[in-house]
Amino acid sequence: MAEIAPRILCIGIPARDLIFRVEAVPERGSKANATHLAEICGGNALNAAIAIARLGGRVSFAGPMGDAGETSSSFILAQMAQEGIDTSHIVRMPGLTTPVSTILIDVTGERTLTIYRDPALWTLKLPDADDMLADCQAVLVESRCASFCVDLCSEARLRGIPVIVGVDRAMSLQDGLLTAASHLLFASEQVQQTAGIADDGEALKRLAELTPAFLAATRGPRGTIWLNAAGELEETPAFAVQAVDTLGAGDVFHGAFTLRLAEGAAVREALRFAAATAALKCTRHGGGLAAPQRIEVEGFLQNQL
Repeated sequence: MAEIAPRILCIGIPARDLIFRVEAVPERGSKANATHLAEICGGNALNAAIAIARLGGRVSFAGPMGDAGETSSSFILAQMAQEGIDTSHIVRMPGLTTPVSTILIDVTGERTLTIYRDPALWTLKLPDADDMLADCQAVLVESRCASFCVDLCSEARLRGIPVIVGVDRAMSLQDGLLTAASHLLFASEQVQQTAGIADDGEALKRLAELTPAFLAATRGPRGTIWLNAAGELEETPAFAVQAVDTLGAGDVFHGAFTLRLAEGAAVREALRFAAATAALKCTRHGGGLAAPQRIEVEGFLQNQL
């Protein structure tokens, strides 16, 4: 009998992304013609959820979305259904607007982003914890969602369920997710801003004084730096690829890491798997919808041996 894939609960705020490819980001007060336009669904946790689904995990999504009558939420829900993501824990909020972002991607693959999120989305009350955590092997959370998910994350930890937080903004040192998380995955800029130290390794060591969670910082092509169980710094290298689109790469990394962890892999192996998944994503356009399939990642890793 085939082993049942782990179920991951992803918590976040989905967005509808309008992506424009440009030769260069226009200067202030000027305009530029785009060479390509795409409309996709996005948001940190949703990008991660798509990656998990394509890598063979079972995914449930929880978080706020706008009014049932608006276009953006209907578009996103249709995309999620196509990816096989369970949407039964999503809460529709009457009168509110699902986030919309405009993203410019230049010829180097770097992205510039503007997004609108209705502030009232953060007043969300999540569904019952027993229902959401049933048959759940891991929880993956956007750091911005602390205001409505800390209690659920704390409950997950009490039940022995790992809670992985993808951090894409500086965190307050009083943020409840610092202690509710089992794993904190920062980006380089955010770990330095959070700790107030202009060095990734020293910033991780400073945060280790405040939380028992596993700590890592992703650094794009420079790989990932992390603290092992002995409190020593280690590095997992990135894979060299020709990047055309970095949008969603960090989110895809978080999703891949969470799935491998839920599958029972050690941290070192999970980080390497995540690095390969993110690298492949960067070789194609489409944000999180460019996340690779499991067979692609395994083949890529096999070729690195």
